Amino acid sequence: MVATDIPAPRDGMLRRISDALMRRPRLFLFLLLGPPLLWLGIVYVGSLIALLAQSFFSIDEFTGLVKYEFTLKTYGELFRPANLDIIIRSVLMAAAVTLTAALIAFPIAYYAARYARGRWKALFYIAVTLPLWSSYLVRVYAWKLILAKEGILNWFIAKAGLTPVLDLVLSIPVIGGPSLSISYIGTYLVFVYLWLPYMILPTQAALERVPNSLIEASADLGGGPGRTFRSVILPLALPGVIAGSIFTFALTLGDYITPQIVGISTLFLGQAVYTLQGTAGNIPLAAAFSVVPILIIAVYLTVARRLGAFDAL
Repeated sequence: MVATDIPAPRDGMLRRISDALMRRPRLFLFLLLGPPLLWLGIVYVGSLIALLAQSFFSIDEFTGLVKYEFTLKTYGELFRPANLDIIIRSVLMAAAVTLTAALIAFPIAYYAARYARGRWKALFYIAVTLPLWSSYLVRVYAWKLILAKEGILNWFIAKAGLTPVLDLVLSIPVIGGPSLSISYIGTYLVFVYLWLPYMILPTQAALERVPNSLIEASADLGGGPGRTFRSVILPLALPGVIAGSIFTFALTLGDYITPQIVGISTLFLGQAVYTLQGTAGNIPLAAAFSVVPILIIAVYLTVARRLGAFDAL
């Protein structure tokens, strides 16, 4: 057996730097996380601070220029009937979309978690995430065509002889309109479609963690399917549902593109911010409107954290 010489490690600059970082793990961690945290602090946190500062200014009613003086007048304008109506409308839409998405997502996620195996589970993930592979705008415009008066959905409804039912639904005050694509109903349907995957996946992940032994123990103790669902499955899956609701609620609350494409002319929070900082030029009021969803989501996240939702993310 011939012995071979093992080459000595090179004593170069990179080697010395590597050794120095290995001896100082805190320095290595700082160099690793410093740049992204600095970028996040400047771009994201800095933008939020600037936004918050702008909300404490006001607009001069005569010149239309921003008055850089501390005031709560701009926040007081949020309580005007027209502005308060925008906030209430946005919150109600976000709540309705979140509740509907949860009701649709739960049975799909339950089947995937408890029964789907192998190829069927892979097919489930593909089916759920497939809509996310295409552009957000493409999906919204596609739904506008589907919901239009001459769209394929109205064609199917007419073929099924349900046109009078659709006309009756569209005649309902507030939520109705000339067609599904020009109504709150259409906006609601598109929102549910867009954010449904964000509800299904966390719910399915939570249901995957429910041990079979607990379900079997409930059956052994005389619990029927309904009792087992209410007392075992639902409480353990609830964090996942709440985790999914964080996505659906927050995304609906801040979206301004979908209501502009599918829906009527009344504004939602995102549209109000876009309009005020754009054509209206009222930056302080736009900033005040931007703070509203931040506060709502902060409260929502606090409640979700107490309910253990982050454990399912």
